[in-house]
Amino acid sequence: MAKLLSRQELEVGVEFYSFALQEADDSLVPTPFPEDSASGDFLSFYDRRIDIESGGHTHTALLTVEVWDSVPPNEASGDWEAEGEGEIESPTGELAICEMMGNSGTYVELGRPQTLWKTRIRCSGRDAVYRLAQVDVPSGIERYLVQFWPTSG
Repeated sequence: MAKLLSRQELEVGVEFYSFALQEADDSLVPTPFPEDSASGDFLSFYDRRIDIESGGHTHTALLTVEVWDSVPPNEASGDWEAEGEGEIESPTGELAICEMMGNSGTYVELGRPQTLWKTRIRCSGRDAVYRLAQVDVPSGIERYLVQFWPTSG
């Protein structure tokens, strides 16, 4: 049975409908965010980088990050409007949260360097934040659950 190793609750500044999780040492990222960003997909996976497309233009989203020792149960509760899975390699064991203007200074602690991680990302509040961000800069409307686990023991 999978064991939850850590959980972080973070805020993310979303600009121009997107943000990214990328290897903390940006010198190890061949194409740092926002270079070559594509729109239209909830998740876009690059070498050591994951671009996440938001429902709202400019707002603050809430990000819950879980690190598991193996594949977590696929029963997370929530009214998920988008979800996807993929992989990211992290030589340092940390991922930076990147906004359009660069590294936000907030990091996801994976706890294990030199690892290829599987990830499952879910989002709720996309429709609501789309409407609200047209007239304001909302906070906490859009929520993400990001789960990581190593691809092998």
